[in-house]
Amino acid sequence: MPTVDEKQAFTSRLKQALKRSPKKIEAASQLATQFNLRHPAEPITPQAAQKWLSGTARPTVDKIKTLAEWLDVSEQWLRYGVTDMKRSRPKGAKPSDEAIRPTAEELELIRRLRQLSAYRRQLVEGVIEQFAMDGEIWKE
Repeated sequence: MPTVDEKQAFTSRLKQALKRSPKKIEAASQLATQFNLRHPAEPITPQAAQKWLSGTARPTVDKIKTLAEWLDVSEQWLRYGVTDMKRSRPKGAKPSDEAIRPTAEELELIRRLRQLSAYRRQLVEGVIEQFAMDGEIWKE
């Protein structure tokens, strides 16, 4: 049985995946409707969807699979928060100096980023973080 923390973590990942979904889901009833279109054998109620969104329940494995396929995310990531993709660099290996030395274009980008207001810098950092996650959690 999932712990409260596991349910909350699942909820966070589900909301993140829904936010990136082309079809915006803003309510539990919308989530239930869209889910049921993809999983008609075992439909869910808006109350069940609300429990998923509030962190009081986590769906069964078959429902997580349907959600992952629908939202185009890794099933492993949605269920456990881990990726099922292999890293390009072996664990513990350090990047070469060439890989971490910024280019002139990167230095200029950093200079321009530092000139932004704190709010705009936070927005840019959020966008970069979202793009960085693409290679780890979203299906390629």
